[in-house]
Amino acid sequence: MINHKTTNTTEEGLESLIEDYLVNQNGYIQRDYQDYDRELCLDPKLLLHFLEKTQPRKLEKLKKYHGDLFKKRFFKRLTDQIKRKGIVEILRKGFIDSNIKIQLFFDKPVSIHNKKEQEHYKQNIFAVVRQLHYSNRNEKKFDISIIVNGLPIIHCELKNELTNQDVKDAIRQFQKDRDPKEELFKFGRNLVFFAIDTQFIYMTTQLKGKNTFFLPFNKGNQNGAGNPPNPSGIETSYLWEEILTKDSLTEIIQNYVQIVSEKDDKGIEKKKLIFPRYHQLDVVKKILHHAKENGTGQTYLVQHSAGSGKTNSISWLAHQLVGLHDKTNTTNIFDSVIVITDRVVLDKNIQENIKQFQQVKGTVAAIDKSKNLKTALEEGKKIIITTIQKFPYVVEEIGDLKKSKFAIIIDEAHSSQSGETAGKMNITLSDKQEYIEDEFEEEWTDEDEIVRIIKGRKLLKNASYFAFTATPKNKTLELFGEKQQDGKFKAFHLYSMRQAIEEGFILDVLKNYTTYSSYYSLLKTIEDDPKYDKKRAQNKLKNYVESDKHAIKIKAEIMLTHFYDSVYKAHKINGLAKAMVVTQSIKNAIRYKFVFDEIIKTRNYPFKSIVAFSGTKKLDGVEYTETSINKFSTLAIPKEFKKKKFQFLIVANKFQTGFDQPLLHTMYVDKKLAGVSAVQTLSRLNRIFSPYKEDTFVLDFQNDAEVIGKSFEPYFEGTILSKETDPNKLFDLQDSIDNFQLYSEEQVKEFSDKLLSGVSVDQLHAILDKSVEFFKELSEDDQVDFKIKVKSFVRLYGFLSQIIPYVNPYLERLHLFLKYLSNKLITNTPDPITGIYESIDMESYKTQYEGIQEINLGDSVNELNPLTYEAGGKKADEEKDLLSNIIQVFNERFGTEFDDND
Repeated sequence: MINHKTTNTTEEGLESLIEDYLVNQNGYIQRDYQDYDRELCLDPKLLLHFLEKTQPRKLEKLKKYHGDLFKKRFFKRLTDQIKRKGIVEILRKGFIDSNIKIQLFFDKPVSIHNKKEQEHYKQNIFAVVRQLHYSNRNEKKFDISIIVNGLPIIHCELKNELTNQDVKDAIRQFQKDRDPKEELFKFGRNLVFFAIDTQFIYMTTQLKGKNTFFLPFNKGNQNGAGNPPNPSGIETSYLWEEILTKDSLTEIIQNYVQIVSEKDDKGIEKKKLIFPRYHQLDVVKKILHHAKENGTGQTYLVQHSAGSGKTNSISWLAHQLVGLHDKTNTTNIFDSVIVITDRVVLDKNIQENIKQFQQVKGTVAAIDKSKNLKTALEEGKKIIITTIQKFPYVVEEIGDLKKSKFAIIIDEAHSSQSGETAGKMNITLSDKQEYIEDEFEEEWTDEDEIVRIIKGRKLLKNASYFAFTATPKNKTLELFGEKQQDGKFKAFHLYSMRQAIEEGFILDVLKNYTTYSSYYSLLKTIEDDPKYDKKRAQNKLKNYVESDKHAIKIKAEIMLTHFYDSVYKAHKINGLAKAMVVTQSIKNAIRYKFVFDEIIKTRNYPFKSIVAFSGTKKLDGVEYTETSINKFSTLAIPKEFKKKKFQFLIVANKFQTGFDQPLLHTMYVDKKLAGVSAVQTLSRLNRIFSPYKEDTFVLDFQNDAEVIGKSFEPYFEGTILSKETDPNKLFDLQDSIDNFQLYSEEQVKEFSDKLLSGVSVDQLHAILDKSVEFFKELSEDDQVDFKIKVKSFVRLYGFLSQIIPYVNPYLERLHLFLKYLSNKLITNTPDPITGIYESIDMESYKTQYEGIQEINLGDSVNELNPLTYEAGGKKADEEKDLLSNIIQVFNERFGTEFDDND
């Protein structure tokens, strides 16, 4: 019998593949798990070998000092220092034993001309260990571990799909089978833990049992989650081929991994260890390589979605740009790095993150009123952080310092929280402030201001620009983007909204998009019948009716009823959910505030509202400010809104963009939105609040879902809009489900009664199992058909019940029954894509519910059109008509059948 050698398709086969590559291609050495000391949590022989090669004199001094107790005392001192400071600081700075400084890792020198440091760097020993037994209490082990100079830093659990296990099983193994009380798993003792299969990689920096949280460490595939196909191997090979090379891992230790402290709302400080995600490493490395090759005078547009970890990316980039040398490795490319934020308050996170890496104290400066840019430069500050308000002075100063070279990092180049820049620009450009405010047009943002300032001085040749934004406008793309051979411009690096959503870093705000239409009937109250321009008159009439107190009251009642019934009582975000009301003008925001307060008081709702707008506004002869209405200062609004009692924020431009509050769940839109303004406004909802925030909700009185979908297309990589449907679709779906005859009405009632009365769970299973048995008798096609329809009904009713106050109690009972039944239905055929929410019409007073649209991510990349400029022309011809005719046309356009209640 011939013995054929077959491919090892188990985890061991993947282990061998990784180990072979690390040893034969990356220059690692192999170590046996028996070389590892489980009590010390290190490889003592390898560590001593490293010290004998690199620091023999220091080692001899320690041996003489400690005598026969050398190993015991030395290793105790080392392990105590690792426990106290963490492995990151120990690797970067070493430790002191008996007044002798011991270096445990040598950085890669910036310049290749420093031969001594180059030699030291080459003496680092990178080792791979298979099946590392880490515990003194049991024989549990890791599939692959990475050790540097005897110190363990990375551990991997591998799964091979050919054995019917995948990365989710590896994650569960970390969560359920790795005791966080083990000495090796204490906070800060390792850089990262990887869960790996042949398609996906996930990572965590701290084991917390079942609460261990894993982040994706994937490249992304076609601007979505996952990894691209690898024609020459498996999809996850980039980990050992790119990331775990000696140079790459050294850079990560040197310039990326960090321990940060954060304070929660109660002031309690918590530490966490940050390991870079793949796209963060990728963007910084690519920028540094390009800047090294091309020097100053370059522009870089980084389009990274919310949820990308932009603050850390900017910190890592700024820190490394300071020390970046040219191609000859002799001269610094940049003398100073200037970080421009779009926030009025300087971004403390950026400051603190950068300061962690600075080698000399005082190299980071924040520019405030007491310090100007020129002084900071004269003091030799390498990294300068300032705001958009001071950007004109930055451009002016560095333009005059032609012998110096600068890197200018622009943080989130879109619009500010306050809207004051836009307001001041409008006042300067026109004395018709009321007209500008009420007519919809694309708002002037900080992004526009940056572009205007730069164009005023032109791009400075002694500076390179690095612009970070999630939603670049066409002019931003043209100014900072890369020009392609076909004449198009694109970002230097992309982490799309689609990928952020699919990877779970932000929520999809277009899933539950609901629209209302408003209907009006006007009448003429004067005897004369003057003529007006028809188009302008129609616009004015629309603004008039939308700002009418009665119309605002009706819409406010819909908003508050919905929020109380479907958000507050539904305990969204663990009872902490908040809402934003977006209005078309400051006057409307003030009107909404007063109406909200009146309704809240009348109905005795347990929450309050805040209004936000810039400056002073006169309404009905009275001047108002935020402070006079809210009874607290403007600067206190973000802090006050965090409090549980304030659950509504009513805005007019201010806080509409650039405002991060993860507890925002619902948005009520009573303002025309389009383009990037629509994306930035609705994206206020997309921040996650794990584990409680599961969805978002938008109710829109002004915009067509198709327009909103088109606004998101350039940032979503294509959009598919669901079709509207007849309101009876829900009942048709119920009929289809009922016709399978898998349950009776009595059974549904019995189940819901018992569920709501709190019986033991076995009684519920007993009722559901009757239907499960009938389900098993169905054909496979019918099983799939039934399950899809059940899921569609559960999703559709669960959402529609927030909007439409169904009075049929059986529908609620059936929803509960099917919701739990669906979890017990198992088919061998995977479900196809779940159904799409379709529309349902409802008339209420002067508003009518139009339907829900779910705007799904597509596969195509959409393009923005370039800016257009007026080359001259003449005033458009006016087409006048009688007021009575204009009103008639308006009523026909916006009217419907009204009854006495209307």
